[in-house]
Amino acid sequence: MEKYAVFVPKLVTKRENFAPGHRACTGCGEALAVRLACKALGQNVIIVSATGCMEIVSSPLPYTSWRVPWIHTLFENTGAVASGIEAGLKVIVRKGKRPAKEVKVVVMAGDGGTSDIGLQALSGALERGHDFLYVCLDNEAYMNTGIQRSSATPFGASTTTAPAGKMSIGQVTWKKNMPAIAAAHDIPYVATACPSYPFDLMAKVAKGAAIHGPAYVHILSVCPVGWRSAPDLTIRIGRLAVETGIFPLYEMENGKYKLSIDLPQLRPVQDYLKLQGRFRHLSEETIKEIQYRVNKEYAKLMEKVA
Repeated sequence: MEKYAVFVPKLVTKRENFAPGHRACTGCGEALAVRLACKALGQNVIIVSATGCMEIVSSPLPYTSWRVPWIHTLFENTGAVASGIEAGLKVIVRKGKRPAKEVKVVVMAGDGGTSDIGLQALSGALERGHDFLYVCLDNEAYMNTGIQRSSATPFGASTTTAPAGKMSIGQVTWKKNMPAIAAAHDIPYVATACPSYPFDLMAKVAKGAAIHGPAYVHILSVCPVGWRSAPDLTIRIGRLAVETGIFPLYEMENGKYKLSIDLPQLRPVQDYLKLQGRFRHLSEETIKEIQYRVNKEYAKLMEKVA
């Protein structure tokens, strides 16, 4: 039986703090993830957004989809900007210039702005213990600039900078485990989420925002354009990522791991891979290699949960 994080549907606000009318692609899992996250965060929030798909589609001058305070910053310094805002709010309260009202600082960045270009600033912010929530919107490549590979691109995926061909299977390195890297900083809360499981996602974002200290939530965001999948399959593909063990949903709270969805048996990875054009070139041998790796990594996670 599947087990979900507790989030009461009737308490979900109807207000859209990430307003419709943005220019995200049809079937964009990332736009859905942001919409759900903003519902969980409420309005007492300042969002720092790295350059990327969501920054581009949500803020075409003179319009914006953000109905909360929002700052666009560069790929590499969202962690530093969030640290400065959080520290500045504390100083203003300490000097009596504003009441001690709880305002949460939240970062939203893609996998490139998190696991690649922004990793140094993020690591520093986590190490210093700033009170903020970092949300990684992981669509597994630099989609906004042309589907270039990132360190979050999965093994075997074809991208414009790691194309499949006669001499290559595409991406030849395994996906960087950013949640584990965040957890290695001994922060209070780390979680994985996917908009295919909306209440679980909102519960984790709300919990991460409420926890005192750094929190990190890593959200798998299906990209029909970059993954070469049908737009109407976004939710299904996200669920298959979880059901195959390719992207397990779990929480790490104060060093203790807990599965959000405990599956009695994993589905074969082929069920997930076959719906995406970026994997259509893979041989049976390579798929078996991916299956072996997924089983191995899932077993390592289960050891932490036990």
